[in-house]
Amino acid sequence: MTRRVLTRLGTSLLVLWGAVTVSFTALHLTPGNVADVLIGSSIVTPEVRAQIIADYGLDRPLPVQYATYLGRVLRGDLGQSYQLHESVASAIGAQLGASVQLTASALVFAVVVSTTLAVLTARRARWIRGLSSGLELVGVSIPTFWTAILLLTVFSFQLGWFPAAGGDGFSGLFLPMIAVAIPITTMLTQMMRENLELILDEPFVLTARSRGMSDLGVRLKHALRHALVPAITLLGWVVGLLLGGMVAVEQIFSRQGIGQLTLAAVTGKDLPVVMGVVLITAVLYVVVNILIDLLYLVVDPRLRGAA
Repeated sequence: MTRRVLTRLGTSLLVLWGAVTVSFTALHLTPGNVADVLIGSSIVTPEVRAQIIADYGLDRPLPVQYATYLGRVLRGDLGQSYQLHESVASAIGAQLGASVQLTASALVFAVVVSTTLAVLTARRARWIRGLSSGLELVGVSIPTFWTAILLLTVFSFQLGWFPAAGGDGFSGLFLPMIAVAIPITTMLTQMMRENLELILDEPFVLTARSRGMSDLGVRLKHALRHALVPAITLLGWVVGLLLGGMVAVEQIFSRQGIGQLTLAAVTGKDLPVVMGVVLITAVLYVVVNILIDLLYLVVDPRLRGAA
């Protein structure tokens, strides 16, 4: 267990170091003077410009600049946005909560719905499985932004059930959550149903049936636990997909969040904010994958025994 934990921590640190290195490399490969790139389209005084050069060590050799930048990141200093006139950390912190709320709710919705559908459709009549597969194909094929526009048109503009823009509480969160969760739900459903159909032929399942356990009890108590393991493996990649879908969904539904902040930073050439978002996203990705490793031990008792 100690070796496994140390290995996981080591790979996580390598991922974070890689993200920092990529950000530093992108900064110096961007055409133009590095100080001008950091300032962007803002107008600053010569004193502020001199302070930027000193803070980033731009008047020193490149290895020293890299060490300076790495030290700033390790201290939690992501730099200053000269267009927003605030630190990058505070700018991201003000928007992070809304994006985490949307991502977490979409992920929970996708896991609950996909698990339910997989249990109900595995090894059922051919038309039930065919209908489910067709809906899954449609759900995974439609781009997230198109789904968001369709949901907005039907449930906000025509039916008026949900606010068209912004909105507080669950009413403002529901449609964006559905738009983000649909492709994830379809992928997880298909994977878990196929795994369930394979596991339902295993000898331990037949033994459970011979003892008089109901079909639903066999699926929930014995088969589902094994079918969840491959789906959990997919969740790490799914979180990256969810974060990628934030930009379009938050823009369409006029929600505050990291997506809106990133889009504004890219449009306005606010590179410090873009670099900060890259680093925060890498941290979130590492944290989620560590939680997934722990979830393996909860779902599959055999892994706890092996550990």
